[in-house]
Amino acid sequence: MKLFEYPKLGERCWQEILPNGLCVRVVPKPGFTRRYAFLGVNFGSIDTQFTLGGVRHRVPDGIAHYLEHKMFDLPEDNAMNLFAAHGGSPNAFTGYAMTAYYFDCTEEFEENLKILLRLVTEPYFTPESVEKERGIIAQEIRMYEDSAESRVVEDLFDGMFRSHPVRMPIAGTVESIAEITAQSLYDCHAAFYQPGNMVLCVAGDVDPETVVRIAREGTPAQPGVLPQRDYGAPEALSCPRSRMERTMEVAMPTFAIGFKCPPPESEPLRREIVGEIAAEILAGESSALYQRLYEQGLIDAGFSVGYESVKDACLLSATGDSRDPEAVLQALLDEAARIVKEGFDRAQFDRLVRSAVGRRTRDLDSFESICYLMGGTYYFDGVDYLRFPEVYASVVPEDVQSFLTETVRPERAALSVVRPKEGEKIQ
Repeated sequence: MKLFEYPKLGERCWQEILPNGLCVRVVPKPGFTRRYAFLGVNFGSIDTQFTLGGVRHRVPDGIAHYLEHKMFDLPEDNAMNLFAAHGGSPNAFTGYAMTAYYFDCTEEFEENLKILLRLVTEPYFTPESVEKERGIIAQEIRMYEDSAESRVVEDLFDGMFRSHPVRMPIAGTVESIAEITAQSLYDCHAAFYQPGNMVLCVAGDVDPETVVRIAREGTPAQPGVLPQRDYGAPEALSCPRSRMERTMEVAMPTFAIGFKCPPPESEPLRREIVGEIAAEILAGESSALYQRLYEQGLIDAGFSVGYESVKDACLLSATGDSRDPEAVLQALLDEAARIVKEGFDRAQFDRLVRSAVGRRTRDLDSFESICYLMGGTYYFDGVDYLRFPEVYASVVPEDVQSFLTETVRPERAALSVVRPKEGEKIQ
């Protein structure tokens, strides 16, 4: 096993790549009774077009999420019950770029880990169970469709991107999941649930060698053939649609603003950090613009800004409620132009960097965060996340200014709004 040490953070990680391609990472935490395991699969909602063995595939939107639901089925029982019998508390989620399965426990860790590896490597679906699940997932989709916060973001992505699959909801649509069958689930599992397309991260008072042994015994001996993904034609930096609007039962207009960014050519973590600092300088809680918009009643405490990146789909975003979303968008454009022209305070930049490093460092106090950050999309993007202090040290104010110059421009902007239905009160 190879030892990675991070003296700036006081962390150590043991890593081994098994002959089948599975990456195993263990962060020992002696003295803790709680143990946590996280298994990330490099397969998310955007992976609907791929080529495998020379054959091109197009699978229904929402199939990664559907598969996550069904992976807990075993011939003799549901994996949830097996975990419970051994004191394990499991869960799972599907994102745009990854599916993850995880558990925590205070006892019988080895048995729980064996169950986790079994459920991701031994699929069991029947036409009857797949059909039964369809109604459950359709209900979940309708719940998201009734949420203004979900719809406004989905509409934003749909307007900003012409072909990238991030345009589609993670769970798919009621129409798309109607096309999913037991066979299509087996096909996706065979394509993506390969050891070389997964990473296992464990934190707690565990023996790294034992974790590696269980992982080796609980996964296929040989590597599989990995698919070639297709995310559509390269996106233009202009938005196909700049305004999206719908009405729902809300008291105040809910909005999402996006500024389209070019995908990073290298160093995705550095690009993320520059984008996050730029967002905070532009309109974070400590910025002059935030205070001004808040005092004018154009935003409330729910307003937030940030940088998002999903496999070549990148944007600086702002979300919240406002009586005048257009005014918020214009204020962001005006403030960015001012910063580009006049610059910003170096002391403010230094404070934001220190605060961000402190926040990311505190995140490592959580076993969940450690495993997610070391066993999630950062790993699949080739990023050694725990090197973030060094990345922050390399960022200078000129990087932020260049980002704002390039990104916060009218031709890169899109605004999605959910307005109250006629007769609803605007406060």
